[in-house]
Amino acid sequence: MKSLLSTVQNRVSSLFGRAGRESARPPIFSELSPEDITRLDGQRAVIAAEAKQRYGVASLTRSEKDLEVLQSLLEGGVFNKSQTYQLQCLGVVFGDVLASLFPLKWVIVTDEYGSDPTLQLGNTSININALTMISKRVERDEQVNVFDLLQKTREALPEAERRSG
Repeated sequence: MKSLLSTVQNRVSSLFGRAGRESARPPIFSELSPEDITRLDGQRAVIAAEAKQRYGVASLTRSEKDLEVLQSLLEGGVFNKSQTYQLQCLGVVFGDVLASLFPLKWVIVTDEYGSDPTLQLGNTSININALTMISKRVERDEQVNVFDLLQKTREALPEAERRSG
């Protein structure tokens, strides 16, 4: 039983990044500032421009429809692993899809690593670092399948909620 719990904890930790780790101090969540909103919108615009130029996509929808665009950009090698900003832009769009499907909202998390946009689950301390979910995998030369990431998130969220409760 202990190994099953360990497996679940590792799965949640690997999916959600630092959210699954124990921290010396609890994270502090705050609403997005106007500057934060502008930054995220700018990152969405990077992906929207690529999608329009390459695939004729009129606009992103912040829905599951955007997964096709993200996967096409990844499979097409549009951004290489040294293009961290652009890869994080993919993460913002992926985060928008997650926020459309689950009770998640964009906030700023401040913890021992600094302050970054993240997706917070309801009013819990659970946060999904969508910003880096794709970029970290690409930078490690892993194949990224956003449909699989969505499914893993769908499976891991109930366990994460239960552990936090």
